[in-house]
Amino acid sequence: MMRVAVVGGAGYIGGELLRLLVGHPEVELAAATSRSFAGRAVAGVHPNLRGRTELRFCEPAALGEYDLLFLAAPHRETMRRMPEFLGHAKTVIDLSGDFRLRSPEVYADYYGVPHEAADLLDSFTPGLPEFHREELRTADRISVPGCMATAGILTLAPVARAGLVEGEVTVDARTGSSGSGATAGPGNLHAERSGALRVFAPNRHRHEAEMAQATGLTVRMTASGVEAVRGVQVLCRVRLADGVDERALRAAYRTSYQHEPFVRIVAERRGLHRFPDPKILSGSNFCDVGFSVETGSPHALLIGALDNLVKGGAGNAVQAMNIRCGLPEHLGLEFTGLHPN
Repeated sequence: MMRVAVVGGAGYIGGELLRLLVGHPEVELAAATSRSFAGRAVAGVHPNLRGRTELRFCEPAALGEYDLLFLAAPHRETMRRMPEFLGHAKTVIDLSGDFRLRSPEVYADYYGVPHEAADLLDSFTPGLPEFHREELRTADRISVPGCMATAGILTLAPVARAGLVEGEVTVDARTGSSGSGATAGPGNLHAERSGALRVFAPNRHRHEAEMAQATGLTVRMTASGVEAVRGVQVLCRVRLADGVDERALRAAYRTSYQHEPFVRIVAERRGLHRFPDPKILSGSNFCDVGFSVETGSPHALLIGALDNLVKGGAGNAVQAMNIRCGLPEHLGLEFTGLHPN
């Protein structure tokens, strides 16, 4: 049994980590930290865990030594405390935004502050198993991509690597309210959120830089909040290279994902669920990808969907842990989602 701990366990991503780890057959969940809820029962903050764990939150200063440490702390705080975190466990999996970008200049551009641990950036492996599986087998510092970035990368990377698209890519990303975290702001009040389709980042969202870094494409992204709790959907408008058709797109996705346990190609000609829809992925670690090619046009729409808290965060982290520790990749991640939901 691996002894693991979660830093920042009171938030939505932290709670999802705890849910997955409590049910993982090869994990002993030894600690979860929260300054605000120190001393309180984990199940008192995450009521879905009632009867599943007797663990109580502890202060961050009470952390001991573990086999693996998950970090669900905010960006900026994470980079300041990373040397401390690295002293608590041989393997650290970070879910903040601080170690996703390789360039400190790009980080400063998108986050608005200088990186305080730039010397550590190159030591982190991207926690995206579909494209970094072999590196993850020996990685002790892992950075999980953002939720919209994960959906965008999994949707765009196969066609980018096959040279099937050219020019600038525009990404319309939609996310549910849990993507904003557990600390409610005015935009997450029910009176403001209900019925809304609100553009909150018309350009230069941080996940745009992650997509560009991973795919080599020029990406222009807009992010909107929709009336849902969980879920991300990305609509990627691309221009196809000369001679590229629907068959070539399907072949590129099949080449990339035919053996992947958590990516499914969904591009059917008819039916209610013929394109990726985050609604049916709630609680699961799947990412669905699909596409539609305009007849007589060089343009195509590439579509990706996932649960922002699972494949877009905690599930990806557990999947990376399984790979790093030599366990079956699907362990603890078997939930298939619900329909209807």
